[in-house]
Amino acid sequence: MNIDFRKAEISDAERLVKIYNSSFYADFIKYGECPAYGRSKEMMEKSIIDYPKFLIMNDGKAVGCISCKEIEKGNFEVGCLCVIPEFQGRGIGTAAMEFAKSYYKDWKKFTLVTPADKSQNVKFYTEKCGFKIQGSEMDGDVKVFRFVLEKE
Repeated sequence: MNIDFRKAEISDAERLVKIYNSSFYADFIKYGECPAYGRSKEMMEKSIIDYPKFLIMNDGKAVGCISCKEIEKGNFEVGCLCVIPEFQGRGIGTAAMEFAKSYYKDWKKFTLVTPADKSQNVKFYTEKCGFKIQGSEMDGDVKVFRFVLEKE
């Protein structure tokens, strides 16, 4: 398995829509809503501009995405970290978070949210990536945990 990362371009919008839809379909079914699922090509094009994205490539095939935005100097919000289901559980997400930490060299803090009842996500972010749960909030009808990772 050869993982690398490529900055997404506007021309990647349709590919990213497919990756997001594959990655977040189960959430959409479970919760009846998911902000990352069902985006149009135009919505994704705008998102690529507003939230810089990197395609996660496995042996030349796009299998996921990580996107981060600097909210304030050194503080980054992870807007999306997703891997298509057939490639999950192989360390790709962990590699993506390590990539973000090395790409954004001046980072002091990363934050993100994920559904509170998704124990697999909670375990991934706390055990594999070192995040701590900072609190909870509601996103529509879904309770989410806010995670934080601070540089030591």
